[in-house]
Amino acid sequence: MSAPFALSLQDLAPIAQGTSTSDAMRETVRLAEAADKLGYERLWYAEHHGMPSIASSVPEILIGSAAAATKHLRVGSGGVMLLNHAPLRIAEAYRTLEALHPGRIDLGLGRAPGGDGYAMRALRSGGGEEFSQYLAELMAFDEGNFPPDHPFSRVPVSPGGIRLPPKWLLGSSGASAEAAGQIGFGYAFAAHFSHTPAAPAFAAYRAAFEPSEQFAEPRTILCLSVITAPTEQEARYLSSSQAVNWARFLSGEQRQLTPPEEALAHKLTPQQEQIIAHQSSLWLVGSAEQMAEAITNKAREAQADEVMITTTIHSYELRRRSYALLAHALGVSPRH
Repeated sequence: MSAPFALSLQDLAPIAQGTSTSDAMRETVRLAEAADKLGYERLWYAEHHGMPSIASSVPEILIGSAAAATKHLRVGSGGVMLLNHAPLRIAEAYRTLEALHPGRIDLGLGRAPGGDGYAMRALRSGGGEEFSQYLAELMAFDEGNFPPDHPFSRVPVSPGGIRLPPKWLLGSSGASAEAAGQIGFGYAFAAHFSHTPAAPAFAAYRAAFEPSEQFAEPRTILCLSVITAPTEQEARYLSSSQAVNWARFLSGEQRQLTPPEEALAHKLTPQQEQIIAHQSSLWLVGSAEQMAEAITNKAREAQADEVMITTTIHSYELRRRSYALLAHALGVSPRH
């Protein structure tokens, strides 16, 4: 069997309890190397701040590290939280990555802060209403088309002689779908944490799509949370780490990723039980065969061109195994 869609993965660089941040950093490279050999299409890192369980605060450093360790895999941001950065800084960083690894870098952009209000203030992050301005500036820096009287028209982007990699807009409610289409970006929908159905957003994106230099046709990615093991029973056991950590995070408890035996022993508060009950419908958990069927059905329902998987397991080895089982079950051709 061969999947009717490309298969990719997202890595949050989780810091598992009992390991070090250095372990988490080394694991990002191991996972990238494994994904490259397994035949995954692309690997994206998501920008997060102020979270003890996640080490992906600076995606471009992880992108450079993973790209240097792989040969075929596209590597990018999923995404850069643009409001946290001066657009010139992002233009410089991703032009540099594109120059180092031509044709293998993606620039995914999101409007969320990637952290709480305290982190936003520490980052001097802009407000949500400024996103369109930041995005327009980023494109103008890349295309060199600021009006002559604009104060930034005299600022050359370094390195020169190169353009930004393909740009994707990230969404979780459909609000940005039409905008992504109008400017000719790719569009990725965060169904791994959003209860909003992806199909209407993808339809709005395609209806509004205008071909661009980087995308002659619309291109959609459906992001899903998946945990796979040889048996459904084991997968559900492993998924307890994700469930408890998510509940703790949303109820104000910041922790590194808890091992499943400790997660199962943790006494949840009523609030935490409600959080898990609400969110668990978005988590796909089961054997590889079950997950291959579930993913294929969701991709077909949304008419997605590509599926991007994020997997939260305490054991790094078992997380890599989950991705391997899934690639095999979906008929992804390995690379040699």
